[in-house]
Amino acid sequence: MIKDILKIEKKNLPDNIRNIKNPPERLYAIGNIDLLFEKSFAIVGTRKITEYGAKNCRFFAKELTLRDIPIVSGMALGTDTVAHKTVLENEGKTVAVLGSGFNNIFPKSNIRLFEEIIKNKGLVITEFEKEEKALKQNFPKRNRIITAISQGILVVEAAYRSGTSITARNAKEQGKNVFALPRKVR
Repeated sequence: MIKDILKIEKKNLPDNIRNIKNPPERLYAIGNIDLLFEKSFAIVGTRKITEYGAKNCRFFAKELTLRDIPIVSGMALGTDTVAHKTVLENEGKTVAVLGSGFNNIFPKSNIRLFEEIIKNKGLVITEFEKEEKALKQNFPKRNRIITAISQGILVVEAAYRSGTSITARNAKEQGKNVFALPRKVR
């Protein structure tokens, strides 16, 4: 199914990834590898995004894209999908960091998004072997890479105890700016 996978060993990773706590031994990449070396910004958040959250996610993703800033996210449902799709709709650059191997894209409903990112000169990376399934313990590992390659992060409607809160904590520990768009209260 997948071809043209580039394997990047630890010693060849960009400093921002190599210098984090528990850096990956290697990354596997498909697409525009140059995006790993550009200054980028992460947009992550809830899988159960509201219309309010989606509207604001699209706004920030578009504004950053129009300024030629690559957007990094985890290709999950909800916020991540909205961010990646907005970048593609505006002909920008996006990096998806997976919590699985390339032969087990998760969620399966985002296989087309995966293909569109690559087709449109984006980048998809993972530290997991091709056959690795999307296991619960893989997502915190994915999240530290999202923050490592980003200059800052926007958290959209994240619950107090969620995977996104782990991502925000990683960003803070890495000295990155964290911005939050809380869920709208009625």
